Amino acid sequence: MTPLEVTLGHRFSDRDQLERALTHASYVNEHPPLVAQDGLAFVGDAALALVVAERLLARDPGAAVGVLTPARAALVSGANLARWAAALGLGALVRLGRGEEQTGGRARESILATTLEAVLGALYLEAGLDAVRRVVEQLARDAS
Repeated sequence: MTPLEVTLGHRFSDRDQLERALTHASYVNEHPPLVAQDGLAFVGDAALALVVAERLLARDPGAAVGVLTPARAALVSGANLARWAAALGLGALVRLGRGEEQTGGRARESILATTLEAVLGALYLEAGLDAVRRVVEQLARDAS
């Protein structure tokens, strides 16, 4: 298992899926016909939003939507996701094109956040929502 898989608590049987999750569009532009992480990030964003919504509702079942919505937005903000991605070491793992590499893309908030969403998307597709729940719980706990 890779260190990332150990941290996630999941060994990917589809190694290509994990590699795709770590592949930024700038890398794909230089290495066709590879596929970028964007589709996995789309799925991961949805899985993450659901898991965070569940956590918030479980914490305060009587909370109004007007309280829950901004709380969820804060947890899934780009800045927060970038911190979680950095905690997982995703900056060092993401495959970037030369331009992004030279301009500090490994530390760019948007790239880190999208890469985390893509990894969560790959995790969801292979292991389901419970695996995403475990990772989000761990990240939230470690950030506290």
